Parts: sequence; structure tokens; C-alpha cells
Amino acid sequence: MTIVRYAYALTGALLLGGTAASLALQNPATAQSAQNEPGSIQATAPRVGAPMSFADMVAKLQPAVVNISTDQRVTVAQPANPFAGTPFAELFGQFGGRGGQNGAPVTREAQSLGSGFIISPDGYVVTNNHVVAPGNSRATVEAIRVTLPDRKEYVAKLVGRDAASDLALLKIDAPTQLPYVRFGDSARARVGDWVVAIGNPFGLGGTVTAGIVSAVHRVTGQGGANDRFIQTDASINQGNSGGPMFNLNGEVIGINSQIFSQSGGNIGIGFAIPAEDAKPIIDTLMKGKPVQRGYIGVSIQRLTDDIAAALNLPKNSGEIIARAEPGGPAAKAGLRAGDVVTRVNGTQVTPDTTLSYLVANVPPGQQARLDVIRDGRPTTVTVTTTVRPAEEQLAQQLGEDDSFGEDSETTTPTPGGANGIGVTVQPLTPAIARQVGVDSTVQGVVVSAVDASSDAGQKLRRGDVIVSVNSAPTRTAADVARAVQAAKAAGRPQVLLSVVRGRNPPAFIAVRVK
Repeated sequence: MTIVRYAYALTGALLLGGTAASLALQNPATAQSAQNEPGSIQATAPRVGAPMSFADMVAKLQPAVVNISTDQRVTVAQPANPFAGTPFAELFGQFGGRGGQNGAPVTREAQSLGSGFIISPDGYVVTNNHVVAPGNSRATVEAIRVTLPDRKEYVAKLVGRDAASDLALLKIDAPTQLPYVRFGDSARARVGDWVVAIGNPFGLGGTVTAGIVSAVHRVTGQGGANDRFIQTDASINQGNSGGPMFNLNGEVIGINSQIFSQSGGNIGIGFAIPAEDAKPIIDTLMKGKPVQRGYIGVSIQRLTDDIAAALNLPKNSGEIIARAEPGGPAAKAGLRAGDVVTRVNGTQVTPDTTLSYLVANVPPGQQARLDVIRDGRPTTVTVTTTVRPAEEQLAQQLGEDDSFGEDSETTTPTPGGANGIGVTVQPLTPAIARQVGVDSTVQGVVVSAVDASSDAGQKLRRGDVIVSVNSAPTRTAADVARAVQAAKAAGRPQVLLSVVRGRNPPAFIAVRVK
């Protein structure tokens, strides 16, 4: 499983696919030359202004980069003494740890380590929220400490935090003005640009690494309004979280935040929050105001190749609405499940510029004009945004398991009915709804068996409820067969199912027609 981790403790893995080049004969008059044709690239040596060494630049910048640590207290539950009530109880009286007699919880000290940087001479410090947040629900942060490169230590005040963007603003009071750095324009960063990261990996103190911008506007798949990063191969390790990423002008263009790693250490894939996204949030926190984002109340799915094919749409042509929250802004405006949103206020929805990102940047109370493809025809929907709820509240709304086709209890060897997709279905009755755990308001047909050899057999399982096929409501097995037959007649190799699993929100699943 591919997991993105914060750059101070966690691990994961990422596989990146390669590309293959092909050779074709072309008319010499119109032939396109290779991007790296000899003589077409002049910068065979460092460009004017690019250093042969980063030493002078680092000497200027490093004094503004700090170490951040927290003092935390964590309540830990202890196992009860299994020898209680026996002759061995006194002998093993300390079972479960010192102070943890008879399973009583104990309080222990803990710490977290990260990096940050000073952005004003009077001591405002930027870092990641996860660096200064409690380690878990049983922990409390008692103090935040900021240590400068000259080893002077200050207790910091938490000015504000924004969990959604993983940013926090601190304030320290020093007797003299402090060295500081400014934000730059990350929108001008290009793939291949040199970058320098300064931080405190593994608690070692000021450490400098250099690399290039590997990607801009990188979406890691975590979802949400702030899943958009600068990717770099500059070494980012545990403890680099919250530290600055500089361009060659010495400007902060990113805040190092997360890594992909199999071991917890650097493998050349690190992520930084772009300055263009971070600076407005930091400015808001500095003014003592809450960070507010636009929200329209929808569940969104990426328009995968399968879903695009089922809808007869080009790839990467928007994102599909899986559910419009009843009574929410989108539902009130007429947006509905199955709509594909292609633009927001004229800006195209792409894998790099997601619908969540675009809507979040429409201030609450303002209108978002959505270009929509509905049942194959273009239309527009204008939605007035509201304030995006807290991330914890949104996570609760999503349910516990929104994955499909990854459970071991999925398939049963069976002909799968005569509907052409390899599933056997029956009407969803109130009794069956209670048995499979779906809400009583859900209407559809329930999957009673799937053909293991079918595409549906890899994606559906018994108990799934099919609400619609290609936007046509399904209440009987005949409804499913009729919708699949219509897709076959139209020459479509796939159909799009709206599926409910347990208490999870509806999700769209594209399955191949047999």
C-alpha cells in the first residue's frame, strides 16, 4: 500500500511508472526536433548567478532556521495484574510498569522534533502543524521550544494553527531583533530548478541538503483541499518537517512537510507545501483570524480511465460527483451524483488542479460557476460556497471504509445472472438493508453473488447495493439488465455503477460488460 508520511516519523512506498518513447518517420519540413537536440540547450555550465557552491547563500540563510521541540504528557493505559487475587500478586505487584498498578493509567513524558523558520525580526516562526500538535488523542502539549542555531532556546507561544494545510505559526520573544527570511513566488518554480532545504533531521541540528524541483502541483492522493505540493529530490528526513525550501535567490518557496519512504529515511521523494498556498494562510493566522475555505458539500471521485470510458468521456476531463450532501450548497443548486465537473469559474479541473482545491479557494459566500457534463450533455451549475467544516468532521462523514474490490470476502463462483456484468442481484428490502448494514433510505438492488471471472468480481462483493447503472435507477434485476443492454447497444464496453457499501457514501465503480 502506498502511504504518504510526514517528514518526521512515518514510512511508506511509492512506485512510479516510466514512459516509453517511440520513433516515427516524419516530413522533414514539419519534423519536431528532440527537446535535447545538440546545440539547442545553452546552459551546459551553471547559468549566470548559479553558484558553484551554496556556502555563501547558506551562511546567510541558516541563522533564520530553527529547531522546534515539544514537551508532551501522554496518558498510557496499563494492563491489569493477571496475578491479582493469587499468592503471586505481591511478587508481581509492579506488573504493567512503574506506577501502573492494577491496570491504572499512567502519565508519561514525550517529545516531538521538527524544524521551522523565522519570518519577521520580532520572532514569528513558521512550522508544520503536526510538529507542534499532540502526538495522539491522549497527549497534551505542555510547552513548545524553539532553539536557534546559536543554541539560544525560547519557549514559544502558539499564535495559530491550520490542520487542513498542516501549518502553524509561533511567536518567540527575544531581547534583540532576529534574523529572518521572506517567502518567494513558488508559482515561478520549474521542474529542474535547484532548491536547498535546511532543517534538523534526526535532531542533529542545522543540516543543509540540495536537489532540484522534481514536480510542481504534485497531488499525492491524500485528497482534500491542500493535496498539492512541490516534489523534490533534496534529502528530506525525519525532523525536516516545517523547515524551509529555498530557491537560488534565497527565497522560501516551500515548507518541507512529507516524504515517501520504505525505511523512514530519504529515498529522493520529498514534498513541500508551496509558498503560494502557505503565505496567505500564515498571513491570516498572524492577524488572529481563522482560516476559511469554500465548501459546496459533495463527495468527489477521480475520473479514472474506466469511469471515463463508461461515460464516453476523454481521460482527465474533470472529476465526478459521487454524492451531493442533502440540503447542502451543491444539492440546493441542482448538482447531483453522476455529474462530471470540468471547470470552476473558468479554471479547468485536472489531476493537478483538483475540484477540492479550486472550490476551497472560492471564499465562503461567493459563487462558484461549475461547468458540468450531465448524461453526456454540457450544462452549468452556480453554487454559493459556505465555510468548509473541520477535517475531523469531514472524515467522520466519509465512514470507515470507502474502498472497493480490496476485501477478501468478495467473489463466489457463479454464473452471475443474465445481466451481462457477472452479478446476481435482488431487490433491496428493509430486512436485507438491515442485514447488509446500509441506511434505510438507500434504494437499489443488493448483490447476492458475483462471478469470480468477471471484472465485477474484482470490484464488488456480496452485500453491495447497486443504486444505479449509467445514471438509470435500479430497483429490480430487470433494471440492471436493461441498462447494461442499452450500453451494449451503444457500443460501450463498460457501465458505471453507483454502489453503496455499508455506511459509506455512494461510490462510482466502472465494470466491463461481458
